[in-house]
Amino acid sequence: MGFFGLFNKKEKEVLDKGLEKTKENVFAKLSRAVVGKSKVDDEVLDNLEETLVTSDVGVNTTLKIIQRIEERVARDKYVGTSELNSILREEISALLEENNNANATDFSLPEDQKPYVIMVVGVNGVGKTTTIGKLAYHFKKSGKKVVLGASDTFRAAAVDQIKIWGDRVGVPVISQGMGSDPASVAYDTLESAKATQADVVIVDTAGRLHNKVNLMNELSKIKKVMDKIVPNAPHEILLVLDASTGQNAIEQAKQFTAATEVNALALTKLDGTAKGGVVIGISDQFKIPVKYIGVGEKMEDLQVFNRSEFVDSLFGKN
Repeated sequence: MGFFGLFNKKEKEVLDKGLEKTKENVFAKLSRAVVGKSKVDDEVLDNLEETLVTSDVGVNTTLKIIQRIEERVARDKYVGTSELNSILREEISALLEENNNANATDFSLPEDQKPYVIMVVGVNGVGKTTTIGKLAYHFKKSGKKVVLGASDTFRAAAVDQIKIWGDRVGVPVISQGMGSDPASVAYDTLESAKATQADVVIVDTAGRLHNKVNLMNELSKIKKVMDKIVPNAPHEILLVLDASTGQNAIEQAKQFTAATEVNALALTKLDGTAKGGVVIGISDQFKIPVKYIGVGEKMEDLQVFNRSEFVDSLFGKN
């Protein structure tokens, strides 16, 4: 069975719809890049480079893709513009594969780590709390026992929001209220998770970037406390980024990867933007796998990132 069969048909339809704006944006620019041309030459490659950069793929990643296509053109001697879409699709898929983006199909967790601890980071407004709620929903739906921790104690609204999601999904939320020590909340959360034999713990953290040193210190303190209760926790540091902000998301990724050891990414709000190309650029630039993508408002619309299905939705199936 191919990956299309493994990937739920309804999920594929949601993904296709979610990437519609990006697809229309890329294809409109791609059509202009090859207009009046039958062969991929220097002018077409220059136009393609501009297409990718203005589609938020990013300059460095774009140059890498252009170089790959140049090598193919040189090797094959003649490459028609009609083949360009297929070649672009193949090279982007290969790039995502090199950056450890697996063809995952479900919300599975490692069997040897219980509880599996996820620390979620990201600036306010990117959909961090919503992503936590949706993750909790998917894990619970797959039969896992979930505990949430409200360690974003800088904003009262953050604690309230995660409690609302906890009620909606039907999972416990450990909190101490606004202004309390974030590390103390993380401590209580992991203690509770161990006592109740939870399968997965998701801990929210404050989304402030105005002082990177303070952010780094706070996240380091939370991590140390976690490690004392559950060895090697957090197992996953998930950075949530808003895809609709394009290059700003890349700047946020720079800040957070400098502040803590991010090892997974979630890209939200892909359904409301034509800047979905940023997924490719961020994956390539930071060599961190994109694990989840948000393609709609519903709880079901957070998907495990599947590179084959993403590229299929963006460029069409072969």
